[in-house]
Amino acid sequence: MNGQVLEVVVDGRFGPDLTAALSEFDVEPVGGGRTRIVGRVPDQAKLFGLLELLDELHIEVISVNRLPPEEISPLRGDA
Repeated sequence: MNGQVLEVVVDGRFGPDLTAALSEFDVEPVGGGRTRIVGRVPDQAKLFGLLELLDELHIEVISVNRLPPEEISPLRGDA
């Protein structure tokens, strides 16, 4: 199952350690002091795991959006 490509936008900026911990996702800063996390999510369990991690770290999730498959980096297409 290939799953779907999702974008999670959160409030705040990620440091190198958190970015490295999310190595299977593309993590990039966006305007307004927010961070964009993009990656292939094979199932709901993976999505819930990511959202639970963010919650445990007290990182506010602004939005979760489904993206077309071409939005993901070719290097991370099988995350």
